[in-house]
Amino acid sequence: MQKLRIALIGYGKMGQELDAVARERGHEIFLKLDSERDWLNSIDQFMQADMAIDFSIPEKAVDNIHKCFDAGVPVVVGTTGWYLHLNEVINWCLTQQQSLFYAPNFSIGMNIMFMLNEKLAGLSAKFNYELSIKEIHHIHKKDLPSGTAIRLADEIIKAAPQYERWTVEPPKGKSELFIDAAREGDITGLHQVFAFSEEDVISLTHEAYSRKGFARGAIMAAEFLYGRKGVFTMKDLLGQL
Repeated sequence: MQKLRIALIGYGKMGQELDAVARERGHEIFLKLDSERDWLNSIDQFMQADMAIDFSIPEKAVDNIHKCFDAGVPVVVGTTGWYLHLNEVINWCLTQQQSLFYAPNFSIGMNIMFMLNEKLAGLSAKFNYELSIKEIHHIHKKDLPSGTAIRLADEIIKAAPQYERWTVEPPKGKSELFIDAAREGDITGLHQVFAFSEEDVISLTHEAYSRKGFARGAIMAAEFLYGRKGVFTMKDLLGQL
């Protein structure tokens, strides 16, 4: 496996976990960027990176991606809350022949749940199940609902024709998929999908015990992205495992 020189963009709790996991897997964290001053002081050094991993804040994510493209540095993005600009960013990446790996959730377990969610959503319409989503995160998480919850909801809407949109408000009709989102304490991440019928309830649950699972997935994504051009997601990574 190629040893990577990794630049971390954002060095909060997740950045610290990435630092530890990267070193466990034999990579070098040679640069940490956590402010505009860091960027100004380290841009020449940044251009020597094999890979950047961004777990910063939604307001900075698109700008950070652009800086990576300008420097010719492949980037793995775990920040969420910027996906309104996703098509624009994908076009930048492809036009400039750069490398981007993005995911709302890098946990291998959560991505298995995404697969199960698609199957459940597809069957729900056939057997008259009503679906809903619940997610809880720590009080410091800025986006609500989470990018992971939105991904679950979008998959349900795509597979279950009875739903047209999702909402975090009480649904106004059966065409609205409810996401019950809360910010409590220091909860790393809890996501649940419920399918209700008159006879029973089905539930899918993923609970992250720590940030290490996200960090491990992000480092694996960096290993996957190295040497590749284009736009990739966890489906591409899981297909290689």
